[in-house]
Amino acid sequence: MMSREREKHWDKVYSARAENEVSWFQAKPAISLDLIAKSGVAKYARIIDIGGGASRLVDLLLEESFSDVTVLDVATAALDRAKTRLGSRAAAVNWIVADVTLWQPAGRYRLWHDRAVFHFLIEAKDRAAYRQALLAALEPGGFAIIATFAPDGPERCSGLPVMRYSGASLAGELGGEFRLLETVIEDHRTPKGATQRFQFSRLQRN
Repeated sequence: MMSREREKHWDKVYSARAENEVSWFQAKPAISLDLIAKSGVAKYARIIDIGGGASRLVDLLLEESFSDVTVLDVATAALDRAKTRLGSRAAAVNWIVADVTLWQPAGRYRLWHDRAVFHFLIEAKDRAAYRQALLAALEPGGFAIIATFAPDGPERCSGLPVMRYSGASLAGELGGEFRLLETVIEDHRTPKGATQRFQFSRLQRN
């Protein structure tokens, strides 16, 4: 899928459904918060949420006094929803509208979080571009928390095919610059009551 097609697809998804109607909605992204806490990053550390969209992770990071949070998403409509929800607190967040496979980071981050972007990259060239952005953005010793559908998770999401990963296969895809620290399995309940199995992997850059 080309970048412009991604932008149009996700803007349409977010424009057509309420925040709590999309299948990936979480009132509290508990596993993400737990893995961020386990990484032990300082409150002033630079954190980026890739494909953060309208996720409530940013709200909770602000509540926990993290002071340098960036949210990147290809869909302007998704980021606008998050900004509206946050109100005046939105000014404390760095917002980037971009396709991560084309993005060129202006600086380095201590922690990279991605819940369900990487698994949409079914073409090798897009995965390679994602990895290039990750290496450009994440400082040595920094942490990457990446969630995808697990090997027994769904084969499609939002009308698109996905790739499914275990912690080991994800680490293999990202390459030798990263060390897999742990993997957590989540059976996510969608707003419609379906179950989707995710894996969350926490990796550290060597």
